[in-house]
This record gives sequence, C-alpha cells and structure tokens, in this order.
Amino acid sequence: MTAKQQWLVVLGIVALLGGGAFAASHVLEDELTSITMGSDAPGFAAATLDTPPRMKSLSDYRGEVVVLNIWATWCIPCRTEMPSMEKLFKELGPKGLKMVAVSVDNAGEEQKIRDFVKEYGLTFEVLHDAAGSIQSIYRTTGVPETFVLDRDGVIRKKWIGADDWASEGNRRLLEQLLAQPTS
Repeated sequence: MTAKQQWLVVLGIVALLGGGAFAASHVLEDELTSITMGSDAPGFAAATLDTPPRMKSLSDYRGEVVVLNIWATWCIPCRTEMPSMEKLFKELGPKGLKMVAVSVDNAGEEQKIRDFVKEYGLTFEVLHDAAGSIQSIYRTTGVPETFVLDRDGVIRKKWIGADDWASEGNRRLLEQLLAQPTS
C-alpha cells in the first residue's frame, strides 16, 4: 500500500469516527447535557396526593420561584431536612415561594406519603412520581436532591443531600429571587 493510500484510509477512519460522534451526540443529547446551575429546569410530571390524583407539571409553576425537592419517605436525610423546608415555606410562602416536594416512593405507597406529610406537618405541595422518572429527568444521584428555580425556570441552586433550608444563606437567595419581577 502506498503512503497516499495509507493516508486515505486514515482520513476515512477519522471521518467515520467524527461522523459517528456527531450523530451520537445528537441522539444522546438529553443524556449528555447536564442539569446544572444556570441551565433551564427540565419538565416533569407527578401526581397530587388527592383522591383522585391530579397530574402537575413544571409548567404549573411558570413565573414562580420554586424550591423543587426530590425525596422519599425511607430517606433519613430527607427526614432531617423537611422541618427546615417547612420553616422556610412558612416564612416565604406568603411572599410567593412555591415549595414542591416530589416523592419517588414506589407505586401504591401514597398513604405512606400522606402519613409522612401529616407526621411532619408539611403545608407545602407534596407530589408523587411512582415511576421515579423525575430522577432520570433531573439526573439525580440519590435523594434528597433539591433545585431552586427562578421565575424563568432557570436553576439557581442545586443541592445534593440534606440542607438547612431555613438558613440565612438560603433565605437570602430566595428573597432575592422573589424580589425579581416576572419576565
């Protein structure tokens, strides 16, 4: 094989690999993009705990500042942070803050979730995603995982694990976001 032929083979392989990488990046775009601060929050759907349940989605909170918490009743860190979430909601809910906790407990465990809500005296919105699809949509690594969304649906904070949501820093961030006008 001549040097020219060898170079043509190499260029062909490079072109094939490049084309394959380009095609794969478009096919796998959702799996390759990360959910980080500054990115748009992806949509989700979850059921209310009402009888019969109603479906709610991110679009139901359009124009609102939202603390979106992904959790489960069996999760000890989730139990740890819920009282601070309730405290924060009591302070900032009247100012417009939407607190949405989406449980990823298994199907059929709605009563367990209702009991949890009652035990902790939660007054903010608690939804149920029995399929756990919100975890793949938001690419969570476990529970709890929380996202603070501004009025435009942009992620302004992402927190993995339990946090003191009533802390000065979290209150300050949310008060700033609540003060921003709806666009």
